[in-house]
Amino acid sequence: MELSGAEITIRCLQEEGVEFVFGYPGGAVLHIYDALFQQEKVKHILVRHEQAAVHAADGYARCSDKVGVVLVTSGPGITNAVTGIATAYMDSIPMVVISGQVPTHAIGEDAFQEVDSVGITRPCVKHNFLVKDVKDIAPTIKKAFYLAKSGRPGPVLVDIPKDISNQKCGFSYPESISIRAYHPQGEGDIEQVRKAAELLLEARRPMVYAGGGVVLSDSAAQLTELVRLTGFPCTNTLMGLGGYPSTDRQFVGMPGMHGTYEANMAMQHCDVLIAIGARFDDRVVGNVEHFAQNPRKIIHIDIDPSSIAKRVKVDVPIVGDLKLVLGQLLDVLRRSGRKTCDISDWWKQIGEWREFGGELRYRNSDEIIKPQFVIETLYKVTGGDAYVTSDVGQHQMWAAQYYKFNQPRRWINSGGLGTMGFGLPAAMGVQFMHPDATVACVTGEGSIQMNIQELSTCRQYRLPIKVLSLNNRYLGMVRQWQQFFHGNRFSESYMDALPDFVKLAEAYGHVGMLIEKPSDVEPAIREAFARKNDLVFMDFRTDPAENVYPMVPGGKGLSEVVLSEDL
Repeated sequence: MELSGAEITIRCLQEEGVEFVFGYPGGAVLHIYDALFQQEKVKHILVRHEQAAVHAADGYARCSDKVGVVLVTSGPGITNAVTGIATAYMDSIPMVVISGQVPTHAIGEDAFQEVDSVGITRPCVKHNFLVKDVKDIAPTIKKAFYLAKSGRPGPVLVDIPKDISNQKCGFSYPESISIRAYHPQGEGDIEQVRKAAELLLEARRPMVYAGGGVVLSDSAAQLTELVRLTGFPCTNTLMGLGGYPSTDRQFVGMPGMHGTYEANMAMQHCDVLIAIGARFDDRVVGNVEHFAQNPRKIIHIDIDPSSIAKRVKVDVPIVGDLKLVLGQLLDVLRRSGRKTCDISDWWKQIGEWREFGGELRYRNSDEIIKPQFVIETLYKVTGGDAYVTSDVGQHQMWAAQYYKFNQPRRWINSGGLGTMGFGLPAAMGVQFMHPDATVACVTGEGSIQMNIQELSTCRQYRLPIKVLSLNNRYLGMVRQWQQFFHGNRFSESYMDALPDFVKLAEAYGHVGMLIEKPSDVEPAIREAFARKNDLVFMDFRTDPAENVYPMVPGGKGLSEVVLSEDL
């Protein structure tokens, strides 16, 4: 039996086990939407903006180890989706985006709702395809899912012209796919693994630095085993939080621009650093020349060879799948029969840094709500068992600092691109994946307005997300930088004419709460989470002058940290 290109597209999604497609219809994809309507296996989630569709698929993928799937139309449909695609690309999130295109005969003629989707997305996808023959739809979608999930994950675009989606041919879905010159590495080179083991066994001031790759490769168990076997201190990046239990004594906190004092000092002064699924991002190591001032041996494990030695010189590069490489490393360490060096003096030093850093905590207030207190209370009320999404800004850093993540895939945020508007739609994706789970979205009054229309989507699908808006009436992180580096000239960072968020939430059919006193914070959060079936929007009026500390200023080194207003 012959099927149309649209029917083949949906059959491909069924073959891949896709449960949800996040999207928004339009002329170029109406044949595909018609095919969706005539089946029940693949469920479509109607968002209110294409950017939100991609963020929702992103959140779905981050919390599940599945491929997020998006369906948008041509022209403004795909251009609206580009911010979400770039967000996924920067954080290596597996995603397949299917976009409509004008009919093949009209391509290049500036037809209605035509843009060069392949050209526009080329810099921010792992790969993209323009399908020119209906017979190519099935193998192309198979390739797209394979590319999205294998190796270093990422978004893949499949652009399907409208006439191709309406043409017919026989359907056969490939069982497997092979792509010339694309062969992701499995295990690492064993000799390099042995060199790494030798350095770890000889280390006097060791440090384990783990990033988002640990979460993406599902190798948190192997990382935890390595850290506990060696007794070494461990730091997780913003994208790696939950890769190692945050409540464990060997965890020294997050490193980088807003990392803990002890994590940054240990990163700067260690003698052997093993980087696992991390890329020495500028927000982590700061000034590379300053970082290189202290001699140390560096082991770098990553699936992507282009990430190794990209920013810092490494001594032992190992390319491979983290789960497999860590398994190799653990095996070599056990077989050696040797113990690691006595690092009690190193732990004593870290303890001193930790104690000093602990003295720099925020000062709580009985008069005005401190944003850190809200996050601490969120952690207390949820028992650390929530999925937490965030938008981007000060609230994102406070959530990372004060909510303790003991499991991977519980912390969902935009790291590499730093996309405001990510939090709410990402929370939708998480809630669809885990319908019975507790999902909290930490946001600010600026970020939430980027995609606030998705409160309508939440109403349609009865998503009981709990939104915590840390409302300080400023674009907080912008204001903080203007205070530090621009002479308190707060250019366009004040949020004037804010809506009444309580009434706005109610207008969308949800529950709204205004919290203005510190004494009301915990009762409000408890009441909100007790409403199991409702989306509750909590508008916390927080201290507008509060800053995120510690802070390593841009261009500075890890030990050149600003610790507080006074230091």
